[in-house]
Amino acid sequence: MPENTIKDKVAVVGIGETTYYKRGGAPVAEFRLALEAIIKAADDAGINVRDIDGYASYSNDRNDPPRLASALGSPDLSFSNMMWGGGGGGGSGAVANACAALVAGYAKYVVVYRALAQGQFGRFGAGSTANTVSGPGAFTAPYGLMSPAQSFAMRIRRFMTDHNFGQDPLKAISMTSYKHAQNNPRAVMYGRPLSSEDYDNSRWIVEPFHLFDCCMENDGAAAMILTTVERARDLKQKPAVVISASQGSDYRQAAGAHNAPDYGTSNFKTVATRLYEMAGITPKDVDVCQSYENFTGGVLMSLVEHGFCQPDEVKDFMTLENFSVDGKLPLNTSGGNLAECYMHGLELNIEGVRQIRGTSPNQVKDVNISMICSGPMVQPVSDMILRQA
Repeated sequence: MPENTIKDKVAVVGIGETTYYKRGGAPVAEFRLALEAIIKAADDAGINVRDIDGYASYSNDRNDPPRLASALGSPDLSFSNMMWGGGGGGGSGAVANACAALVAGYAKYVVVYRALAQGQFGRFGAGSTANTVSGPGAFTAPYGLMSPAQSFAMRIRRFMTDHNFGQDPLKAISMTSYKHAQNNPRAVMYGRPLSSEDYDNSRWIVEPFHLFDCCMENDGAAAMILTTVERARDLKQKPAVVISASQGSDYRQAAGAHNAPDYGTSNFKTVATRLYEMAGITPKDVDVCQSYENFTGGVLMSLVEHGFCQPDEVKDFMTLENFSVDGKLPLNTSGGNLAECYMHGLELNIEGVRQIRGTSPNQVKDVNISMICSGPMVQPVSDMILRQA
């Protein structure tokens, strides 16, 4: 294990979420959503919200820390940080940055947060409607390759072709999320189960992605408060101790116009290696996993690159049975981005904490190790692992 890491030094002590809405459905401004989630997280932790002196976010969140600290009445803003990169690849990376700040003594309580109000600011990730395009897009947009679904479909199609499997593993991932959402009243898709026939008959978005292979678009906010394990002992909630967090990108994964030399990948190969090295565990030690679903194909490649199965074992390993609460690898137990909410994946990190606390709507028995994978197929991606105190 590398020396001077964050392992066992920081814990998640508070979690907070607003109501999750369909995109454009939030009745209040994005900034107010962010404040609500942070206040709820502070209440959950049992601290005064004014004690928060550090802020970390990702994906160009619009709610900057000085304004948040002013609105919350914080007497001292000592740390503020933004994780580079679009999409949800920075969710666990923002947690890693918060851990680093706490270990370094830059702050006492750091909140990791994400807020979205697409009715106020427009849809996230929509294809450009500009009349001209430059840079890498000039090599793809004229041929109709503009949206995230189109770009990522090409990567998983390469992986599917290389390893000779079809639609069933993607379907299993989708149905798992919808199955778990039916036990989660917070989930946007609560009360809306997905049958095998519904999946098969849903429209293609871009092959191999059916409608139910694609994440939702939502409004809302989520927040997590972290502090040192020493402070955590005196707080309200059972702490979820961070034993590892990593972030980064493989070789030339950001090369423009689809020029990455390793194309059929979720971009976790180097990040996962460092994650396990810091934690001092192997994939067999993981009790439950929350893996970011922008599209089901990314989850599939992420699980392979985190060592849960080999590429040629995908057909047998990735099944609804194995992903259920009592299966080999319980997956996305709140419903995930597909069926709970798409808060750029931070709701997955929160569900990882709930599994450690024993408060998940789909609680896995005897959880000691809880993993969260934030990505995939963007640059950079990130991971984190939690354990019981």
